Amino acid sequence: MADPLPYTYTDIDWVSLRANSMNRKGWKSKGPKEWDGKAESFSKRNQDSVYSSLFLSHLPLKSSFTVLDIGSGPGTLAIPISARVKNVTAIDFSKGMLNTLKKIAAEKQINNIATVQCAWEDDWAIKGIKPHDIAIASRSMGVRNLPAALHKINNCAKKFVFISDRIGTTPFEKSAFTALGRSFEPGPDYIYTLNTLYTLGIYPNVSVLKLNRNTVYASMAEAVDSYSWMFRDITSKETILLDKYISSRIVSATDGKITVERDNPPCWALIWWEK
Repeated sequence: MADPLPYTYTDIDWVSLRANSMNRKGWKSKGPKEWDGKAESFSKRNQDSVYSSLFLSHLPLKSSFTVLDIGSGPGTLAIPISARVKNVTAIDFSKGMLNTLKKIAAEKQINNIATVQCAWEDDWAIKGIKPHDIAIASRSMGVRNLPAALHKINNCAKKFVFISDRIGTTPFEKSAFTALGRSFEPGPDYIYTLNTLYTLGIYPNVSVLKLNRNTVYASMAEAVDSYSWMFRDITSKETILLDKYISSRIVSATDGKITVERDNPPCWALIWWEK
């Protein structure tokens, strides 16, 4: 009997490896109701963010283009994009996020953004979602069936696809978990997405969006609330430990605001390809 051939790249089952990593991750994915409750604060905290500016700087926007924003949240990207294109369709599984988006759009007198409440797993055809010139998915790739999601976004783009995915522990902070006495497994990041695309015959470009180590919060309460979002079922005792941890990371405090320094700057992978 002939010896089996040595393994090569094509023998790697990236779907199974990613599923294993998803099962080991030390954080819980948030559902629509949880995001509903964070819509207003998430919107305020992400307005004019460095991340948004970096992401937007890579988009080849034209006044004649249409853009599909998958996992749009409160319009962090959809709002500024709308000023530079024909129209935007923003989809999200959180009704609260979409209501916040519509509220901001009304205040700014923006009338070229359509919203659709749906998830990656829904039938987009039934929801009336059609191909757009550019399809984007910003920080919303934490799906179970990644190949199906990638097929969906690819089929909904006429010209370009842009997605961003986690690198390493981003957006979490490992030392914060240690301070609470919790172990931490980050779960799958962009490397699984990149290699899954390769197995699908899509060979994308990759850029790293590197953010600041320091984050400014309006108050200690806001900082604790933001950090608490990292944890599953945080207890009152852990909240006290978290308060102490954040206090140890404060590098400046002026006018009631505090600046908290992370161990490492959050980094996101911008993965994009031309159709």
